[in-house]
Amino acid sequence: MATTPVQVKKTPPAPANPPDALRSLRSEIDRLFECFAGGSDMPWVHRMLDVGPAFRHDGILSMPSPAVDVIEDDTAYKVTAELLETSESEIEVMISGDLLTLKGEKHQEKEKNVDLSERSYGSFRRSFYVPEDVDHDKITADFSQDVLTVTMPKTAKAVGQARKVEVKAAT
Repeated sequence: MATTPVQVKKTPPAPANPPDALRSLRSEIDRLFECFAGGSDMPWVHRMLDVGPAFRHDGILSMPSPAVDVIEDDTAYKVTAELLETSESEIEVMISGDLLTLKGEKHQEKEKNVDLSERSYGSFRRSFYVPEDVDHDKITADFSQDVLTVTMPKTAKAVGQARKVEVKAAT
């Protein structure tokens, strides 16, 4: 399957993403209610604590941050973000100093006769610190099957410095 390249832009640093703390709090509260309710679903609690489309940051309506994985191997760091129902034209990847920011917007389709909609729409922003050993000029971003993959290759010097350390039993 072919991937679509996403342009990486260099811009001023962005603030950390506040919805992460709120999502974490919501997860803990959900877990607490599930313990007391014996795992039964309590939709009113979920709606009351839902910070998705109702969260505002800098006057912008925001959806929850996308789920991400950060993986390091011998040659690079990879950040993969699940951006369901988002197109590449709605995604920005920015590098500013030691900060990588994923930013975008998911638009709601205009459908008639919608009685209930629980899907999140709006803008999102997620920022990560870039490790010192990353070659900033070689960072790439690809978008395929609703997954954004940002690859941050390590510098040649950093790759050459890796060595295995022998583990010995204590005496």
